[in-house]
Amino acid sequence: MASDHGVIKIRDYDDNIDKIRIQNLERICKVGQMAPFLLMDTMGDPICRIRNSPLFKMLVAEFNNELVGVIQGTIKIANCCTNLKDIPSVAGYILGLRVSPLHRRIGIGSNLIRNIEECFVANGVDFAYMVTEKDNEASVKLFVDKLNFVKFSTPSILVDPVSQYHSKSISPNIRIMKLTTDKAESLYRKFMATTELFPYDIDNILRNNLSLGTWIAYHESGFRSEFRSDSPPPNSWAMLSVWNSCAVFKLRVGKAPITWKIYGKTSRFIDRVFPCMKIRSLSDIFNRFGFYFMYGLYCEGPDSGSLVHSLCQFVHNLARKCKDCKIIVTEVGGGDIEKLKVHIPHWKTLSCSEDLWCVKALKIEEQSTISELIRCTHPRTIFVEPREV
Repeated sequence: MASDHGVIKIRDYDDNIDKIRIQNLERICKVGQMAPFLLMDTMGDPICRIRNSPLFKMLVAEFNNELVGVIQGTIKIANCCTNLKDIPSVAGYILGLRVSPLHRRIGIGSNLIRNIEECFVANGVDFAYMVTEKDNEASVKLFVDKLNFVKFSTPSILVDPVSQYHSKSISPNIRIMKLTTDKAESLYRKFMATTELFPYDIDNILRNNLSLGTWIAYHESGFRSEFRSDSPPPNSWAMLSVWNSCAVFKLRVGKAPITWKIYGKTSRFIDRVFPCMKIRSLSDIFNRFGFYFMYGLYCEGPDSGSLVHSLCQFVHNLARKCKDCKIIVTEVGGGDIEKLKVHIPHWKTLSCSEDLWCVKALKIEEQSTISELIRCTHPRTIFVEPREV
């Protein structure tokens, strides 16, 4: 592709010549449009975010022999648009789009997206989807207005700092039990198999070394027997899994208000010296940090909210044992799960109330499905899997 200033070349990522150049590109690209923003450290592995996916691709853009853009894509078998069709789809996820600030508005971003779409089509992908910030006008204009993606869902990203100096209390009447991988897989396939974007290789996710485990919570007084996936569950119960993103990449908050830094230092000091006060301290997120990601959240019953809260408290206590883990992140939205946000500990300032998910049909026969999707107003619950965080 040619521009008024030179030639844009799109090609496959080459680890031998692109690794350092992509690291330099990441350093000058901000995640987020307004301060404060996130800076990402891939720890020397540019494909760290997609390495665990079943099939992945990375493309780079060169402009006058300078690396000025990058994009990543993954492919999996998953439910997509399940309100409209009952068969699994081949889904392609677009992520990691970066364009050098000095080379924007000359078509590099759209060229990268079209090339990754061509890779998807060559691999039989039915639908492509992507995620951006609702307030990221440039990204929304590019994907929605120019490249014909449509709004799919607007879940919330919930972020909770990890206290270094005290653990969270859990009611003694609530039992939290770790499931075997086989039991966890059975429960997910039984209760979440029809959820949007549920991955058909959930077993591979649960068996990955980065998946720390799956836990369930229920009231012991109301359910004395052992929880079994092949027997009726208790009246109220909750389940989630945890992914160790600390081992994948690190983040750092940049351009944060001075009030954040002052509060962070002050709150951590009080938390350390007077732990009995149990103050909500802000972790040190202004230097490199990692996080745990809670995924596969599912619950049933009238008391499920308190059980979800207890599971989150448990994960907080688990995260305290990891020195690099400074925050706990989850993403929820759509259906009944929207009501659970009040039970998931999070700081509103650090969280995102509406993450924008968009989808696009890559096959002509799926165009009618997208047309129906636009008219569908019922919010869909989505399975946000950790390999795509």
